Formats: sequence, structure tokens, C-alpha cells
Amino acid sequence: MDAKKFVQLFGEILARKSNVRETVMLSQLADRLLAADTARVKAATATLKADFYHLPESLTVLLKLLVSEESLSLRQLAATQARSLVPKHWKSLPDEQKPRIRQHILQKTLDEEQQLVRHGAARVITAIAKIDLSDGQWPDLFDTLVQAAASQTPRHREVGTYILFTTIEALEEDMTAKIPQLLNLFGKTINDPQSAEVKINSMLALSRLAILLDAEEDEASLKIIQDLIPHMVAVLKAAVDAGDEDRTTQCFEVFQTLLGCDSAVLNKHFKDLLQFMTNIAADTETEEDSRTQALSFLMQCVRFKKLKMQGLRVGEQLTLKCLEIVTEIGDADEDDEEVTTARSALALIDVLSESLPPSQVVVPLLQNLGPYVNSPDPDRRKAGMLALGTCVEGAPDFINTQLDEIFPLVLRLFQDPEDKVRRAALDTIMRLAEDLAEPLGKQHKKLIPALVKHLDIAMKQLAGPDDTKNMDTIKACCNAIDALVDGLESDVLAGYLPELVPRMKRLITHPDFKIKAAAIGALGAIAASAGEAFGPYFEQIMNALSAFVQIKDGEDELDLRCSTCDAMGAMALAVGAKPFQQYVRPLMEATEEGLHLDHPKLRETSFLFWGNMAKVYKAEFKPFLEGVVKAIFESLESEESDLDVELGEEAADLVGKEVTIGGRKVKVSAISDDDLAAADEIEDLDGMGDDDDDSDWADLQAVTAVAQEKEIAVEVVGDIVTHLTRDYLPYIEKTIEIVLPMIEHSYEGVRRGAIGTLYRLYAAVWGLQPDEMQKWKPGLPLQQKPTDEVVKLGEIIATATLAGWGEEEDRGIVTEINRNLAATLKITGPSLISNPANLTPLSQTLLLILNKKHTCQLDMGPLDTASPPDDLDPGVIESSEYDWLVIDTALDVVVALSHVLGPTFAEFYKMVEKSILRFASSSESYERSTAVGVLAECIRGMDASVTPSTASLFKILMHRLNDEAAEVKSNAVFAIGLLIQKSKDEREVGRHFNTVLAKLEPLLGQDEARLKDNAAGCVGRMVMSYQDKVPLGAVLPALVSVLPLEEDFEENVAVWGCLVRLYSAGEPTILGLTPKLLPILEQVLGPPEEQLDEETREQVVQLVKFVHGKQAQLVRKYPGLMGVVNE
Repeated sequence: MDAKKFVQLFGEILARKSNVRETVMLSQLADRLLAADTARVKAATATLKADFYHLPESLTVLLKLLVSEESLSLRQLAATQARSLVPKHWKSLPDEQKPRIRQHILQKTLDEEQQLVRHGAARVITAIAKIDLSDGQWPDLFDTLVQAAASQTPRHREVGTYILFTTIEALEEDMTAKIPQLLNLFGKTINDPQSAEVKINSMLALSRLAILLDAEEDEASLKIIQDLIPHMVAVLKAAVDAGDEDRTTQCFEVFQTLLGCDSAVLNKHFKDLLQFMTNIAADTETEEDSRTQALSFLMQCVRFKKLKMQGLRVGEQLTLKCLEIVTEIGDADEDDEEVTTARSALALIDVLSESLPPSQVVVPLLQNLGPYVNSPDPDRRKAGMLALGTCVEGAPDFINTQLDEIFPLVLRLFQDPEDKVRRAALDTIMRLAEDLAEPLGKQHKKLIPALVKHLDIAMKQLAGPDDTKNMDTIKACCNAIDALVDGLESDVLAGYLPELVPRMKRLITHPDFKIKAAAIGALGAIAASAGEAFGPYFEQIMNALSAFVQIKDGEDELDLRCSTCDAMGAMALAVGAKPFQQYVRPLMEATEEGLHLDHPKLRETSFLFWGNMAKVYKAEFKPFLEGVVKAIFESLESEESDLDVELGEEAADLVGKEVTIGGRKVKVSAISDDDLAAADEIEDLDGMGDDDDDSDWADLQAVTAVAQEKEIAVEVVGDIVTHLTRDYLPYIEKTIEIVLPMIEHSYEGVRRGAIGTLYRLYAAVWGLQPDEMQKWKPGLPLQQKPTDEVVKLGEIIATATLAGWGEEEDRGIVTEINRNLAATLKITGPSLISNPANLTPLSQTLLLILNKKHTCQLDMGPLDTASPPDDLDPGVIESSEYDWLVIDTALDVVVALSHVLGPTFAEFYKMVEKSILRFASSSESYERSTAVGVLAECIRGMDASVTPSTASLFKILMHRLNDEAAEVKSNAVFAIGLLIQKSKDEREVGRHFNTVLAKLEPLLGQDEARLKDNAAGCVGRMVMSYQDKVPLGAVLPALVSVLPLEEDFEENVAVWGCLVRLYSAGEPTILGLTPKLLPILEQVLGPPEEQLDEETREQVVQLVKFVHGKQAQLVRKYPGLMGVVNE
């Protein structure tokens, strides 16, 4: 009957149109449209679109079908198809027909029993209303819908509330004037006594009204919405308790939407809402899908309302609840990507550790870890390990401070009798190694043998390709070794090569591609860290790997080719140019071939390999440069036009909007004609739409690969520019043309890479100037102007990057600009900021960051002004480690400015002094340490112009001289020495001089945190600046007793500068200490050469010759010194 009706109605069009196909085709189309086959449905709708849907009459036919008595499937099909045709053809229909059509559709929808058809018809009504209301038509629609929503008939209320929701969604700002009336209505319908659907529709509508609400201008409406939040929570609770998965999901989506609204909407009940969601997540009797959605909401709260969450201090409770939830993970594989409550809890711990200060997340987790890791229940021991490992990435600096306590615990559980506990401990070792390779590497004597032992056991027990347990252990051990060796000194790692390399070589022959790849990755890391020590193994490993770079098909196979090329690049860096020479041309050909094998990751691998070759061979890489640059430019210039993605009615709230997926701006379009039929006909009726959805998302994954490829490509440009600067000159102009616009790319990875490359380009070109032009002098205006080309390039880069610096929302991008600006200033001096137009945004942005008011440091959405936690000055609350990184790198810029501006920096210092002093008084030791170190560098840069700030600096530095943290105290000693040396405020210096001297005496005997070296440097500066105030007879023997300096060689400048000056003056005490100083002099003039800079070394050499001229017999006892004398 459906097919007959379809043919009859569309046959009316055929009767009037002679340029379409035969009637028999209609019957075939009808059969295809109503078939449960995605391909047939799409083919049929494509035909309709081409041959019928361009005709206005097609809309009339579909509307007739919609209001007919035909089957559910045909009416649903008509609704979805008509909705897309209304914008095209509604205005073309005769005006005299429209009132009847409107009335008929509305009435039929109100009486429709099937929800799917009701919702489809409601969308058609909304599409018509959007056109009519803007033209002054259908004036009674709103009142009719309000009346229906308040009807005594539940179905009418369901339809009325749903159409009101879709109308608010479609008309947006045009509905603002009706907000009070609608709030009054939905305030009643949210408590509908008979229909859960009415409640859900009311929630959906309220969420759209919350988006439209101007909280500051309409306080009355704001209060109503706030008061309705508990009622909305009650609807969610009822859906959860009833186990209604669909309605539960809709409710959660509403609360996700509210998170993005004005913060005042949720403020009043935010803490209670957090508690409610936490209770759902922790309730083991609740459906898992509801629990995971509650955890997802909490994650979004942390992301959107970080400062609010921090102010409410809920981090500890959430962390401990998550820790308990993780115990439910059982025997699940850590690598399994299935979304479960336990994995969602781990994901929340990850977000919490990244976003909140350690005191609210990592500290309580560590404090409560004991009962888990010491429990007789292996699931609890496993949970403790997984939770610990998960929080490492978010707070590595704090974890590092606790590593002495953490490591024995992890190592013990790595020997646990339960395999799943050992596997969790191995996962934690890998995470620790990834973020703390160097400090963890100090435990190599215990850790590497343990890893090798477990690797051997798994290799021995491996039963075949289905033995996933042992295969996973092998991969994890390889990955842990891969990460760990990065923190080992080459001489230390050399001792383990006989243990590690043969095992990895054996695993290269394993049939599983992922095991091969893990072993090859580990070999690359081992080579990179071992350096020349890898030489004896180099050729045999290269021969073993050579076949893998010839692979040309298969996803896993090509992934293996990627791993192989990456490892070979690392080996080239390890062994150097000459041993690797024979492999260069074949591998360059192989990597060029890899660009054309339709494997995005292989393209990235080719670029990375070329970057490594540029590092190894520098100018010798020139023969390949033209082809390399051409390929990279093609990648960077590849088309990235906006992509319309059709995701169906589930994404209706995104229609017409741009979202960023994997680095590409994607426009979500209204669902197309063919996909509407496919989605509604198949997914809604038969649940067979999954394959279609997977295809859509696969397309988006390809978009992700394009952006990631560009990220790698632009970074490799920076590598090539740095190492082949002169040969790269012909490509400079084109590079700027391509890369400069990429700093505004939608994907943050591309923006970050572009920024880094532009600054590297400037530094590289700067280095090509004549030597005399590179010797910049601090201060503005410039005393040594660069070449015109360098000035122009600097202005282009500085203007482009600084323009968006203050408004950038991504913390990583702001950090990248900070790092690059600081590093480049230190190399190239003040020329980069010599344009006065750049100084204002630079200073303003730095102040925003230091005061924690930069866009990237604030909660997403409007600022909260109603709740006490958000009234706190952001500058005085703790920072997460990621947040601190933004500030830390901004302080690096401040230090760089002090160096390049010199005495003229004093004016800028006045602007930032308060912020830096606040950090110097922080409750966090790492903030105090950094800030005091910055003060020291500022003093050094300002030189005598620091004088007006002497009193305020002494006040904070003397306080920090008594700090409980050794690192803070050490930096304070360094800063005080510089302040005494640079300041001309003799009165203020004199007030503190003896106190400082007295405090230095015990510090000369302390080895931690460079205290001894910094104290020695401070003494040297005090003697040079105020020799008459120092009791040399007591001080000099103490100073000489701690020499030579072993950690902070920079302080040798002050120490030996002081001693040389005293010798020149014939100071009796130092002359009497000559026998003790001679062996010290031999040591400082020996290896390592970096003990002394060039100027200080020359002073010390002259000192040795001076002493030899006076006491030759003493000097002859030291062959090293005689070598200096005889030079």
C-alpha cells in the first residue's frame, strides 16, 4: 500500500511534467525507499533529489503523505524529506493553500500517536514557522502551541512542548521577547503529572532559553531558571531510576548545554548539582550508561568551570570517589577502549590532575592510596596503581617531589603475585618514565633488571597469537623501556645495551606487527640515548630493519614501516653522519615513496625523517633540499575547504554551526534528503544505521590526519631552516607566505608549529648577519641595528604573533608564544620588540598572564560574579601545573626582557613587580622558587637602575632567605648577592649586609639545591662590592674550603673574579691560602671545560702565571698548572 500511495501522489507530478522518468520507475523507487538497506535507500533518495525534489510540487506531495493514514514508515519518510524541502519550496506554494496546510499538519501532529512521526512533523512545522513568522504570517501559531502545551490531553502537551522547543531552537533571538511567558509555561510543564515526555521536552526548551537569556539584563528570568534547576534534576533522577536510557541521555545533554550558558544559570545550585552527579557516578546499582554520563558531565564541569570547582574545593571528594570506582575495572585490559564507568573515572582523575592544583587532587590521592595498594583484594591494588599512573601527566613536578616514596611502592606491586596488578604497575612505570624519565632513570639499577625479567617471562610463556595477556606485557615492557632510556646518561645506558638490544632484535622477528613496532620504537629510543655507544649494534640492527621500509600495503604493515623509519632517524642522530651515510639515499627514496602510499602517518614519518637528516648532515643535505621543500610545501598548501558533515537529528543543535574536529573546521549541515530517509527509515525503525554513522566519522578521521600532517610538516620546516639556513634562503619568502597564515589555523597543533617555526626562522636569519651586527647591546632605542631584511622579518613575525597573543584561548599556544619569544629575545636582543607598536600588547598580555586574567586562564563562558569562590582574586589562588606553565613561561619572557632592555627595563619592572612579589610569597614552593629566580635575573638585567627598588627587594629576599624549601633559599642567596653588587643604595645595603653575611656561613656547608655554590657566589660579590665590610680573615678560608664549585658553574665568575682581584691587591689572607688554592686551580682549569667561561678562564690562567712568578716551586707540583704556565 505504501508503494501504491507513493506512485499515485508522485504520479500527479508526472502527469504535468514531461521531462522526468517513466511511472514504472516510481514504483521501483518506492520499494527501495522503504527497504531496510542503506545503499538502496540512498540510491533512491538521490534519484528523487535529482528528478523530483527540484519541483515545488514535490513538497506538496510529501506534506500530503505526512498527514495521510499511510503506514508509519511512509509518514516518517515524508516528514524527514519534507523538512529539507520547506526552505526551498514553501514560498512557491500558492498562498491560498497555506492556511489549510498549516492547520492540517498542526492538527494531525497533535493527534499523532507515533513519537517518531510527531517529532518529524514538528520539525516540518518549525521549518514552515521560521519562514512564515519572519514574513508576518501564521500569527496565531505561538498561542496555539502554548494552548496545546497546557492542554488537558497529555499527547497535546507532548506535541505542544516539543514544537515550542524546536521553534525556540530555530528562531533563537526572535523568541527573546517571549522568554518570560515561556518560562512561566515550562515552569509548570516541567512537573507534568502524567507524561515523562512533556518533562523532557520542557527541559530541552529551558536549555535553549538559557542560551538566549541575558542574565545581567533580565534578572527576573534568570531567577526563574535558577529556581527550575532542582526540578530539572528531579526529571533526570526519575529517568535514571526508571532505567530509561534515551530520556536519561537527553537530560544529561541538557545539563551539558547549561554548562556553556551564562555561569549565573547554574551558580545557585552548582555545588548541589556536582554532589548529585557524583552520587550517580558512585552508585553501583545505577545503570552503567548513566554513571558514565554523570562522570562525563563532571569532566565538563572541570573544563568549563575550573575556577569554580577549585573555589568549592570539590577536587578531593571527586578524586577519592573516582579511586573507589576504579576498583570495578576488574580484569579488563588497560588498552581496551570500551567506555566503562571505571575507565571514565580514570579519565576524570586525569582531567582533575591536569586542571586543579596538586593539593586538591594528587595530595589526597596519595594520602589515601595505602589501603588500596596494601589491600588483599587485587582489584583494589590494581585500582591504586592505575589511579596513581593516571595523575602523573597532570602533575609531574609534584609527583617528582614524592618519587622517593612512590617508586618503592610501584616496584613492589610490579612483583605482585597477580598478573593484573603487575600489569597496572607496569602501566604506571611507563607513565612515570614518559613524564619523569630523568628522575626515574636514577632508579635504573632496580628498574631495568625488573623490566627485563618481566619481558623474559612474558616472551617465554607466550603461547601464540591468541595469548593477548603475554603479548600485552611484552608491548608494555618495550614501551616502558622506550620511555625510560630517555632519562639515562649514555655511559649508564651503555652498560645495559648487551641486555636490551638482543632482546629487542629478537622481538623484531615476532609475527605480531604491534610487538615488532614496540621493539623497533624501543631500539630507536635506546640508540638516541646511547649515542656513540650504540655503534657496535648499529649495522646489524639496520640490516634487520631494512625489509620493513619496503612494505607497501596493509594498515598494520604500513604502521610498522612508520615505526621503522622513525627508529632509523633516531639511530642516525645517535651514530652520526659517516656511519649512516650508506643508508641516506635509499631511505630518502623510501620516504619519498611513502608520501604516495595513502597512509597519513607515513607522510608524517617521511617529514620527520627528513628533519632528522637535516640535523645530522646540515649543509650536506643540500642535494635533497629542493625535493624535500617541494613535498612539504605541497602538504602545507593542501586544500582544507570547509566540510559539510551530515550527522542526523541527533546533532540538530549543531546545525549551521562550525565545530573543530581533529584540527579542521567542520560545518554541521542540516541532514540531507537521502540521509534523512536512511537515518529515519533504517536507524529509527530497524536500528541498522550504525554502519552509516561509522562511515561519516571515518571521513572526519581523515580530516584529523590532514591537520596532524600539517602540524608535523610545519615543525620540520623549522628543523630544516635551523640547520640549513644559508641553503634555505631561496625558500624564505615562500615559507613566510605559507606559514604566516597558519598561526590562525583552526587546529592548535598547526598554530603551535607555525609559531615555533616563524621564530626559528627569524633566529636563523639573524645568525647569517656579519658578526659585528649580531653583537647586540641591551636597551632601546637600538644601539646596533640589524640589516633591513632582518628588521622587516622581525616586524612581520612579532606583529603577527603578538596580535593574537592576548586573546588566544588555548593554553598551549600561549605557552608556545611565551617560550619562543623568550628564547628568541635572548639570542637576537631587543630588535624584535624595537617597534613601539609591539611594546603595548606585549606588556598588556604579560600582565594579564601574571595576574591570571588572560583568556586562556579563565573559565569558559561569561565570568561568574555572583558566587564567592569566583570573587577571589585569581592571582592569589593556587595553580595547576598546566596553568603554572603559562605563568612560568611568561616569567621567562620577563627575564628575557630584563636582559635585552638592560637599565631601561626598570620602567617595565615597575609594572610587573607586584605580580612577581605575589608569586614570591606563594604557598607553593615551586612558585616561590621561580619568582625569586626571576627577581635575581631582573636585578642582573637592570644593573644600577635597580637602585630605587632596593628596599622592596631586600624585604622579600631576606624573608625567602629563611624559606623552608632549599631551592627557594638558594635562589634568594643568588638574588641577594646580585642586589648587593648592582644597587647603589649603600644605606639600604648596609642595613642588611652583616645579617646576610652571617646567614651565608652555614649555607656554605649545605650541598642541596646549589646552596653551597650560590652562597660562594654571593660571598664573592659582597667582597668585590664592599671589601671593607667583610672580615676577610674569617670569610676567605671558609670560601676556599668549598671550592671547586660542582653544580652552578656560573657562580665561578663571581668567585674567581673576587679571588683574582684580591691577589692583584696583594691581600694577605688570600696570599696565605695559596697552597690550598693551587690544587683547586688545577681542577677548575681541567675538565669539564664548561666550569669557566672564556673571560674567567683567561683571568684564572693569568692568576696561575702570577703565582708561578712568585712561588714557582709550589706550582711545579701540579702538572696541569705547569701546562698552563708553559702555553
